[in-house]
Amino acid sequence: MTAQVTVGLDGSEESLAAVGWAARAAVLREEPLRLVHVEEWPNTAEVPLPYARAMAERSEDLLRDETDRVRKDHPGLEVLTERARGRAADELTAAANEAELTVLGSRGLGGFRGFFVGSVSLAVVGAARRPVVLVRAEGAPGAPEGGIVVGVDIHHPCEALLAFSFAEAARRGLPLRFLHSWTLPASYGYAAVVDPGIGEELGGRLLRGLDDLLEPWRKRYAGVDVAAKAVVGSPAYQLTEASRTAQLVVVGRRNRKVPLCAHLGHVTHAVIHHSPAPVAVVPVT
Repeated sequence: MTAQVTVGLDGSEESLAAVGWAARAAVLREEPLRLVHVEEWPNTAEVPLPYARAMAERSEDLLRDETDRVRKDHPGLEVLTERARGRAADELTAAANEAELTVLGSRGLGGFRGFFVGSVSLAVVGAARRPVVLVRAEGAPGAPEGGIVVGVDIHHPCEALLAFSFAEAARRGLPLRFLHSWTLPASYGYAAVVDPGIGEELGGRLLRGLDDLLEPWRKRYAGVDVAAKAVVGSPAYQLTEASRTAQLVVVGRRNRKVPLCAHLGHVTHAVIHHSPAPVAVVPVT
């Protein structure tokens, strides 16, 4: 792993927004920014020379223009460039595994475009061993008071998620809002309807568990404003709603393999597609 921020660049509005977000992140981290452009060649035995030249010229122009723009906006920031050839998912995943943080453009609801054809973007997010941030072209930063919203499941390991979230909040001077969503087990049946106190008791117990989980991190990052909630409802819905006023949403990804590809949980998948704010996906196991 190299101390740098990597960003995938394909010339789309989403990838240009990702470059801007990644450049600011690199400045905050005091790390170089690496621009990666993937050339996906046709599946033919031979590539016509004019086509190859046009691809190379387009790549060089794109990388040069974005390098100039970043250096103008952030004087002193070290900018590296890389042209890669091959399958975009493989090349971007390999690049992500070498970086502290990778930033990619995302269309959100409806899928992705540019080099994110089909399942490419989800493949990178689902396979990368390091955090990946997805940024929308419209780039709505959210209300400042929204800060960083973090979806946390207290029943599974989440040290990497907490470490990333607290470090980002400290760098950016933003408040942290942790959210644990839950529903009453079916075994409670109508008891919860007859006695609402049952739900309140369970919610209070979960909130105490969340507070206990956060306590050592609060001490380590004493200057970060931290709040925690345990709310009833679908985690995907609750996080998506919270994302509307957030500057960044952070979710975890457990390393669950399915045949032929990596797997994203439904909560992470929903937040990626519906959050108007940038979404950071952090591998937690």
